Amino acid sequence: MEGNHFAKTAYLSKFIFRLDRLLIPIWVVALTFFTLIVPASFKGLYGSDQEREAIAQTMANPVMTAMIGPADLSHYTIGVMTAHQMLLMTAAVAGLMSILLVARHTRADEEDGRLELLRSLPVGRLSYLNAALLVITAACAGLALLNGFGLYVLGIESMDLEGSLLYGAALGGTGLFFAGVTAVFAQLSESSRGTIGYSIAVLLISYLFRAITDVSNEALSWISPLGWVTKAEVYHANNWGPIVLMIAASIVLYAAANYLNSIRDLGSGFLPSKPGKKHASRFLQSPIGLALRLQKTGIISWAIGMFVLGASYGSVLGDLESFFSQNEMLKQLLQREEGVTLVEQFLPMLMIVISLLATIPPLMAINKLRGEEKKERIVHLLSRAVSRTKLLGSYFVISVINGFLMVSLAALGLWSAGTAAVEGGLSFGMILGAALSYYPAMLVMIGLSVFLIGFLPKFTGFIWLYVLYSFIVLYLGGLFQFSDWIGSLSPFGHVPQAPVEEFSIIPLLLLCLVAGVLAAAGFIGFNKRDIDL
Repeated sequence: MEGNHFAKTAYLSKFIFRLDRLLIPIWVVALTFFTLIVPASFKGLYGSDQEREAIAQTMANPVMTAMIGPADLSHYTIGVMTAHQMLLMTAAVAGLMSILLVARHTRADEEDGRLELLRSLPVGRLSYLNAALLVITAACAGLALLNGFGLYVLGIESMDLEGSLLYGAALGGTGLFFAGVTAVFAQLSESSRGTIGYSIAVLLISYLFRAITDVSNEALSWISPLGWVTKAEVYHANNWGPIVLMIAASIVLYAAANYLNSIRDLGSGFLPSKPGKKHASRFLQSPIGLALRLQKTGIISWAIGMFVLGASYGSVLGDLESFFSQNEMLKQLLQREEGVTLVEQFLPMLMIVISLLATIPPLMAINKLRGEEKKERIVHLLSRAVSRTKLLGSYFVISVINGFLMVSLAALGLWSAGTAAVEGGLSFGMILGAALSYYPAMLVMIGLSVFLIGFLPKFTGFIWLYVLYSFIVLYLGGLFQFSDWIGSLSPFGHVPQAPVEEFSIIPLLLLCLVAGVLAAAGFIGFNKRDIDL
């Protein structure tokens, strides 16, 4: 097959789709369902022009612009409202879908030796890469069409066919762009961990850069691919230019990935790992040392990202007071709490977003053990003088410390930037206390992951659905006016909203107790069950 680098690409595409016949539909259907329920809810909650004008006024503040982007608030129809509050976040999730799916069928398959077996068959050198890209392209196209026509079928007056198709195209285009980004990093990095890490870093940097520039200099947000999503102005100007730009950039990235793949050796990368020491240190020879070494790069990257995230939100807090003081309508709408500043009143909303993002790295840290188990690597450790309790305990300790570190760094970034932006500064104790009040809820998530590893190892991915559920019901609960019991199903729903609500340590102690019980049960289950081989 020397003369045909793309031989059997269609056949391999069918093979990859068969492997992901459940995973891809779950991603696409979940994103579509999440998209379609929102405008119907908005129609019931904000049916009149006055209600939409009121919510538009509250969305005009710099914090909300940084979080969800700008919009035409002078014509805040149901369509504009849906695109403003939902499109950017959903597009980021679509990008994450592409990153995970492409990494799974490029560098991960190569790292595990599957690609070498396929290369021994009569297939082209570039066939498997393009088969993976073909599958993710089809998934993104399906996502675009389902969301586009699905929104139009809802029959909401302000959601016309062109705007609905543009909404879907923005989701699909974002997926294509980050599929291309991941395909390139799959050639540059030597591991699937590095491929996913670099790709998610691009996603986070795109979001943070857009957040900062949308508040400070909106023209610069054109540099961010996620800024292109908001520049489409869905259901208002319906600007297709940014989506065409996104698709063109995807084609360039696809071509670059193919070129890099054609000139590198199988199993190698253009960013090779540094040669290690001849002799391992005593710490590295321990289970916790090895686990920490495997995750060191990811922990450092997430730590920097969380500090920058906190700082980016803190930098816009100073504009809140001046913004609300100049708007008489908002003065009437916003119920000011006695003894609480405007910044402190917005702090709980920021902390929900920050704490949920800070929960991701510790969950990745504990679930790394399950990943090592599936690759049949922990058997070699357990064959030595290492107990299962010590092995799981190593990952558990790293995860617990990781969570504390992430939420603390985010609080430090928020305080450092907020102190410079807010007149009179911010209390470090108040910021850190508000952030750490979510730490027990993070511990519950970690404990649940340990429980799943111990008793239901094949369902460890459930924890990510639970994190997504927590984000939806807590971040969007105020918009959808969810009942209190829906939020209480998440451990984050039991955290006092300091400094607005009166602080109580009882719920936090109960969360710590639940986390301890779940973790203890997980350790027992891990010691008793068979190791997957």
